[in-house]
Amino acid sequence: MLVIRPITAADFAALKNIAIESGAGFTSLPVNDARLKQKIAHAEHSFAAEVNTPGDQGYLFVLEDTQSGEIVGTTGIEAAVGLSTPLYHFQQNTVIHHSAELNVFNQLKTLTLCNDYTGASEICTLFLRESYRRNHAGRFLSKVRFLFMAEYPQRFSDRVIAEMRGAADSDGQPPFWHWLQKLFLTIDFPTADHLIGVGKKAFIAELMPRHPIYVGLLPQAAQDVIGQVHQNTKPALNMLENEGFAHRGYIDLFDAGPTVEARLSQIKSVAASQKVRVKITEVQGGQTLAVANTRLQQFRASFGKNAKFDADQQLLLLSAEFADTLQLHDGDMARFIVLDKA
Repeated sequence: MLVIRPITAADFAALKNIAIESGAGFTSLPVNDARLKQKIAHAEHSFAAEVNTPGDQGYLFVLEDTQSGEIVGTTGIEAAVGLSTPLYHFQQNTVIHHSAELNVFNQLKTLTLCNDYTGASEICTLFLRESYRRNHAGRFLSKVRFLFMAEYPQRFSDRVIAEMRGAADSDGQPPFWHWLQKLFLTIDFPTADHLIGVGKKAFIAELMPRHPIYVGLLPQAAQDVIGQVHQNTKPALNMLENEGFAHRGYIDLFDAGPTVEARLSQIKSVAASQKVRVKITEVQGGQTLAVANTRLQQFRASFGKNAKFDADQQLLLLSAEFADTLQLHDGDMARFIVLDKA
């Protein structure tokens, strides 16, 4: 079985392998030992902390194959972004240039540097090894965060965002970056990507344009990718849109990928999740359920068909193996959602 659990210091080597495998553009996992160890320590502290309102907590989970003991994926949630280190976006706006005398009316698109998502919760750091991208594993890795957030809503903001990777050219470089590099930054994309990953963001405030940028003045290649996602990111975007996330005009500074947002209580999997008591018994195959226990530091979640909700008894029926994986016993509480596509 595949099981989600909080990351620990013992997972450092596995996390570093994931950081290497995920490649450039995955800024939340830089290939930097000190930064990765810091993220793990921060996550351990966050899971252990008493929290009544969201703050500078980061919850990082790993996906473990219980048969091999191998770590095959990761997923995370930032409780409130931009509190200790500013979070920057470009906001898309429209300005009107109008002359009644000349009978001219122009609507011009602009990009303005902003910190509008300060304090929002962010779902992030999702990666699954290619050999495991089957049988609902990717859907589970994304949706399990909503089970955790539904169980501990006090730890998160009502506004939840997700930054989506932007479009790239045949060399893996974002077309939007080229004009920015030429005019403002004069450093290459891997360097900027690395600086963001290790938390060194001061150069953004120091070098980025402080005034609105007229989109029509950008090279056509840069204009064409504004708000577009990387080809490999389209399934993740579709999944989030089905959860109720929407793009409100905010894009990434470097690759112009869209940031999507939703209200926590209105996220489909949060609203649809149910918390019920567990009964351990033999279970016949049916729908695929994602199930989580209700513990914090010992959080466990998995998915499969050896679980079934008995609506008449208001009980979640689990096989002994499933229950053991989640450290659940008869009478314990668990939270679940249906994982099968609608």
